[in-house]
Amino acid sequence: MYRHALVIGKFYPPHAGHHHLVRSAEEVAEQVTVLVMASAAESIPLADRVSWMQAAHSAVTVTGVVCDAPMDLGSDTVWAAQVACMRAAVRRVTGVPVDAIVSSEKYGDELAHRFSAVHVSIDPERVAYPVSGTACRADLVARWDDLADATRAGLATRIVVVGAESTGTTTVSRAVAEHYRARGGVWTRTQWVPEYGRQATVDKLDDAQRSNPDVTMDDLVWTGDDFARIAAEQSRLEDDAARRGSPVLICDTDAFATTVWERRYLGECGGHAVAPDRRALYLLTDHVGVPFVQDGIRDGEHIRADMTGWFEDALTDAGRSWVLLPGSLEERVELAVRVIDQALRLNLAFGDPL
Repeated sequence: MYRHALVIGKFYPPHAGHHHLVRSAEEVAEQVTVLVMASAAESIPLADRVSWMQAAHSAVTVTGVVCDAPMDLGSDTVWAAQVACMRAAVRRVTGVPVDAIVSSEKYGDELAHRFSAVHVSIDPERVAYPVSGTACRADLVARWDDLADATRAGLATRIVVVGAESTGTTTVSRAVAEHYRARGGVWTRTQWVPEYGRQATVDKLDDAQRSNPDVTMDDLVWTGDDFARIAAEQSRLEDDAARRGSPVLICDTDAFATTVWERRYLGECGGHAVAPDRRALYLLTDHVGVPFVQDGIRDGEHIRADMTGWFEDALTDAGRSWVLLPGSLEERVELAVRVIDQALRLNLAFGDPL
């Protein structure tokens, strides 16, 4: 049993082979450090890769470093530059000397030599898990099931449909989710995340009516804490669905949209600000031409135009990507799919590694 094993890789993105390597390191060493080596040319941030690896391996220490030294296994100076970055990153998290390098790479012997360690070679022919980072980057959809839950959640394109009351957010988002499920394969797992705020409203009204059956929606008193709880639960539902789903996740609102509803009920000073998801693309359902349908809990017909403007302003001020969905239901869904397909082409592509 080794005292301290080091696993080094780009993890761009992390896949089943990487996770097998880390599990193997845990079997041969008392302590394991995983080092994510990123470069400025790569399109997945270092912090995301570190987070995804840590989520998959809670018992090991995961750290990272950005190193833009070229890849040249025949150059002693390049080796020295690369290893200097590695040593610095490891020093940040532990002072225990590395006595084992666990890898499936041909360069493992030389890397171990430079650490004065032993090379523990694991499945160099990739028989146990015939997958590579190159294969994942070339066709992420085909390799989706080679990714761990946290990585899938991080790489999924999140589509958030937002809008004022009775403007079709639920209808549009459900239709879009069904469109992608119909593509078959991994797309059949496309998840749709409902608006938790609606259920929270029903629950709040039911609770009030148990004490007083005459209570109506107009009598409910909302607080900032109510909206904070709704936002937190909305995010939890979204993240859970992203771990289980396909490369696209369809959401009927999100935590950021909850802040606009907070403004609607509490005014400008409703203060539980939530940053919009930097990974998300927002689709805003227009109120124009959409009849208001009363479902028993809606009370905002008079303010729909204002709310559309509030969404436009909030998303623009936050620098988020958003598209207005006008027209008929068919036109809205068609535009939504065009926008999402465009986003998928971009999000499923990777910058070339060094």
